[in-house]
Parts: sequence; structure tokens; C-alpha cells
Amino acid sequence: MEVVNALGRRKAAVARVFMSEGTGKITINKRDIENYFPSSILQFIVKQPLNTLNVADKYDIKINLDGGGFKGQSEAARLGIARALVKFNPEDKSALRAEGFMTRDPRVVERKKPGQPKARKRFQFSKR
Repeated sequence: MEVVNALGRRKAAVARVFMSEGTGKITINKRDIENYFPSSILQFIVKQPLNTLNVADKYDIKINLDGGGFKGQSEAARLGIARALVKFNPEDKSALRAEGFMTRDPRVVERKKPGQPKARKRFQFSKR
């Protein structure tokens, strides 16, 4: 049984995805996906690449998630799953790219600058 691994990142979240042929079970940090992401929207985000290719019940997926919040983690898992699917079957890449699942979202939080309360906010200017 072949195990394919892939990496997905989003904001501060990192998802290590291990995919093998199976029955469609998705395990995240040794917990079921329904336990880890109670929100159906986040579950949908994770399963998007599988639903696009109609292979939701063909692969067992184990994901190690670390860092970030739940939204970033779900999108990191989505990228990792898409990359793992391409390793299994390279012909699927164009379909996944058309949906935007193969692109790493580069947006991250801007750093806080010294002498300011936040990244871009300034303290109130006083002329006198």
C-alpha cells in the first residue's frame, strides 16, 4: 500500500498530509475530522479537492496540523490534500489548479513596527 505525503501551508499553519488508498477516513491530529473541525464549513474546505475529483471515498488521509487558527489550518490541509492527490495522479493537476487548490496563498500578517501601536496604525499626532 503506497503512502504519499505532502505539505500545505497557510498563514502560520502547517499541514503534513499522509494519504493512502482506503475508505475515505480523514484523521487530523489523531482525531476524526468531525471532532477536530466541528464547523461544517471548515470540513467542506478540507474536502474540496476530494469532492472536485469525486474521490472522497477512495483515500484514507492522516493530517498533522500545527500552528495558526482553525481557518488557516483548514486551508493548509486543503493545499496538502491537493498536492498529495497530484502525486497519486498527475493528470488531476489541471482540474485542481482551475479551482485554485494548487496555489499557496502568500498573505500573512504584517509585522508590528517600532514606535507604533500596530503594523500601520500610528499614535495620534499632537502639534502642541
